[in-house]
Amino acid sequence: MKDRRLVFLYPPAVEALSYPPDCPFKTQRAGLTRQRLLSFGWLGDGHSREVAPRQATRADLEQFHSVRYLDILQRAAAGELGAEGLHMGLGTPETPVFRDLFEYGTWACGAGLTAADMLLAREADVVFNLLGGFHHAMAERAAGFCYLNDVVLACQRLAGAGRRVAYLDVDAHHGDGVQAAFYRRNDVLTISLHESGQTLFPWGGFENEIGEGPGRGYNVNVSLPAGTYDEAFLGAIDRVVLPLLKAYRPEVMVLELGLDTLAGDPLTHLYLTNQVVVELLNRLLALRRPLLVAGGGGYHVEHTVRGWALAWRTCRGEAEEDAGSLGLGGVLLGSSEWGGGLRDRELVVPPEQRQTVDAALEANLETVMGWVFRYHGLRAPSAAVGLSAASG
Repeated sequence: MKDRRLVFLYPPAVEALSYPPDCPFKTQRAGLTRQRLLSFGWLGDGHSREVAPRQATRADLEQFHSVRYLDILQRAAAGELGAEGLHMGLGTPETPVFRDLFEYGTWACGAGLTAADMLLAREADVVFNLLGGFHHAMAERAAGFCYLNDVVLACQRLAGAGRRVAYLDVDAHHGDGVQAAFYRRNDVLTISLHESGQTLFPWGGFENEIGEGPGRGYNVNVSLPAGTYDEAFLGAIDRVVLPLLKAYRPEVMVLELGLDTLAGDPLTHLYLTNQVVVELLNRLLALRRPLLVAGGGGYHVEHTVRGWALAWRTCRGEAEEDAGSLGLGGVLLGSSEWGGGLRDRELVVPPEQRQTVDAALEANLETVMGWVFRYHGLRAPSAAVGLSAASG
């Protein structure tokens, strides 16, 4: 669908902002993706355009974060960190204190709100906010490189306008901050596919975490075993995510497209290629709902940039041969690792890995189907139904 209207949000002001040099989180990824899109001629051609978002205000941030927490964040950015800030998670290797922490967060959150407003106003069909995806930030706590939660604010804006929102998080890390924000609500369906909390921070996001009160059955977690490969991941999408989305019938979707799921990421243990980016987005786009795409993790910068560029190309509806996606490796793509263009090469999955992953993931899928499908009028497989009944 080349008539799909795409917007790429990018404020030039963020180019002067950065996390500490030794931090694995690199804010430059969004700008590098933008440069890649411009080099291909995929930005600013009528159907896809660049927009400078607004910066979030304190009033915007206070829609989720407490006044006390925001005050402490601002003081920390100015170089003042006391015991209260330490208790709120600041000052660890994963939440370093640095000058730009608050200002960068306000741009990411402002972009998330700009995206939500554009979708509500029907000014775009798909909006990319690659500055954002800070899904670990709680109302009063920082964690995992996240200080201010742009995706919670965006989902709140959309739900507050009366829209049924589906939030899908495919970052390798569980979206615990988003889960906490909507755990007792049913106007935002939260689904997180992530590496198991048995092997990766934040050590949670298990299948029995399904929401409370009105939100029971509207918080969904699928734990992916270490070594999860493309076919296994897409099987989880087809068997759990798509049935839930079709049953819930969201009016707008928010996707956290963290690419720390890709093989070779230095902080995680999954085994995906960016082929899943294409397959996932094609499935979501077929639902024909407005879509906000947020960034997230991805600690191998070139892999992340290439994957996000591929996501944008997929949303544009480019055919495989368009704009030379094949054979453009090397110098043009800034990569010496693979000369096949944006798409990753196919990875061989050893039989032992396949068997181990399949067995563990099958058990997890049956568990989550048993726990949540009935809340959406879906029939779980017989094994999952039995498991659900046994679990109460």
